[in-house]
Amino acid sequence: MPSKGRERPAGATAAAVAPPIRLRVLIPGLLRSYTGGEAEVELWLAASPVAASPATPAAPGPAPGSPGRSRSVPPPDVPPAANVAAALAELDRRFPGLRFRLVDEQGGIRPHVKLFLDARQVRDLGIGLPASGELMIVGALSGG
Repeated sequence: MPSKGRERPAGATAAAVAPPIRLRVLIPGLLRSYTGGEAEVELWLAASPVAASPATPAAPGPAPGSPGRSRSVPPPDVPPAANVAAALAELDRRFPGLRFRLVDEQGGIRPHVKLFLDARQVRDLGIGLPASGELMIVGALSGG
């Protein structure tokens, strides 16, 4: 016997929240004063809702190339994000002032900074994030 209030209309699909995005951020030496000396920072960011399917994992697994490690568990207060700009905003929330060193007042990546998402250069901060990935921040060396 179906319970009242729990039935879906015919043709409706259940929407499930996608597993959180796990992003490993590599911090260059010149910016580590913002992160308390940390060379790597792990961010957990919310993904957009997706249609429920049996292929949707319930939780993120161990990082690629790390068999035998325990599963990483996202914190309960996962901030929303879907792109590189949102990831940098979360990074700045945790480490105030860091985003300003990477992004100019017009919202563009500073000329002396390069960002790489899974080994591909990021030129647009609106690029979406993979379910699990690596963001490398590279600061150019200059001088004479």
